[in-house]
Amino acid sequence: MTNTTIEATHKNKSTLVKIQRFGNFLSGMVMPNLGVFVAWGLITALFIPTGWIPNPHLGALVSPILTYLLPLLVGFTGGYIVHGQRGGAMGALATMGLIIGSDITMLSGAMIMGPFAAWLMKKVDQFLDGKFRAGFEMLISNFSMGIVGLVITLAGYIIIGPIITALVHLLSAGVNWTIAHDLLPLISIFVAPAQVLFLNNAINHGIMAPLGLEQVAVSGKSILFLVDANCGPSVGTLLAISFFGKGMAKKTAPTAALIAGVGGIGEVYFPFVLMKPVLVFATMGGITTSLTCFMLLGGGTVATPSPGSFFAMLVLTPKGAMLGNLVGFFAGMAVAFVIATVLLKLDKSPAEEEVELEVANPSAAATGVLALSDNAGRVINKIIVACDAGMGSSAMGASVLKNKLRKAMIDVQVANTKIEEIPGDADLVITHVQLVDRAKKLHSDKDMIFMPITNFIEGKQYDDIINFIKNGKT
Repeated sequence: MTNTTIEATHKNKSTLVKIQRFGNFLSGMVMPNLGVFVAWGLITALFIPTGWIPNPHLGALVSPILTYLLPLLVGFTGGYIVHGQRGGAMGALATMGLIIGSDITMLSGAMIMGPFAAWLMKKVDQFLDGKFRAGFEMLISNFSMGIVGLVITLAGYIIIGPIITALVHLLSAGVNWTIAHDLLPLISIFVAPAQVLFLNNAINHGIMAPLGLEQVAVSGKSILFLVDANCGPSVGTLLAISFFGKGMAKKTAPTAALIAGVGGIGEVYFPFVLMKPVLVFATMGGITTSLTCFMLLGGGTVATPSPGSFFAMLVLTPKGAMLGNLVGFFAGMAVAFVIATVLLKLDKSPAEEEVELEVANPSAAATGVLALSDNAGRVINKIIVACDAGMGSSAMGASVLKNKLRKAMIDVQVANTKIEEIPGDADLVITHVQLVDRAKKLHSDKDMIFMPITNFIEGKQYDDIINFIKNGKT
């Protein structure tokens, strides 16, 4: 491999890490508050005039929660990520200025203004640090925050709010034009490849959710929530692998299909496509089919189904959209199944060449083995399984590892978290190969072993880790 090729590969990895970090930052403002979004979605699905149990009195909750609570939560969380409690408070205050100065749902504005206000407060705090005598700390702290809050809130109310409103109107008009001209299904060309690069949360919560809420405020539902969260196409692809795949992929695909469809953890599907990238066309076809059916039959949900389970989609479906959502889900699953079946049938590689999922990426497997061998004999007391959001796939992987450790009678602490929140006292960090570069870059100053894997549910890769821990204990 030439130096030019190595440099290009490194540059591509660096770009992907930056995109993942930005996408995770956007989704990180929404995901901690998803339960509140789901609660609002249930209230909307049940009590609005077109809901399952129309009730004007209870339906009066919908608009205030959408207008005030949801943007304030996002603004606070975005600010908290940047500058802790003070940043969160400043983010919420700045978001309030946007809300009052606008006539639209300011979720997108909160994702901009919350972090910006916190960043400004952080810079002011750094500038003032150590410049006043002891005893004046509380006075300076409160009044500096008050003055910055005054400025940023007025700026949001008078200047920034109208600008963001115009931008959101422009984006909404573009989305509506796309839907009106039946072009939305073509978004699958971008969504399907982005999903397997772990940009699914960024697409779902950072882009589609804010635009979808704008549509809900007008029409009571939106199909934008189902662009990424509809698990039908990925389940169809996994079912095809279950019947017509080879080797370890065929054995593990049924479990992955169940987890993706019922549990809503879409990340279990990604390793299968990374192993055989041509299968992305199956998912692409499934997403296109689903979105077409949703558009033609009036599908959509009142909030983002998260996790993206089939049952979560049904719960958040308003009364008039049930048929469209059911047809769209199963049609997308069927088309993905058929396309994946054809692609797998055309694959002439012998079964013995179909490597196990954990070594589907040889460089990843080699890196993992090398990481363990280079640290032979090291005592492991705390293991962290990390993923993009710190909820779905990492929780599942941690559960698998805990069960194996329990059976091996090894007492080691195991926890799961998002990559940005890996604790400094972790001895071993397990994460997906697509995320390991990001994890290393964020925690390069910490003494921990990074173990890349390609599948959070496949058990054999954890056996190597258990053997490594046993050797360290002896």
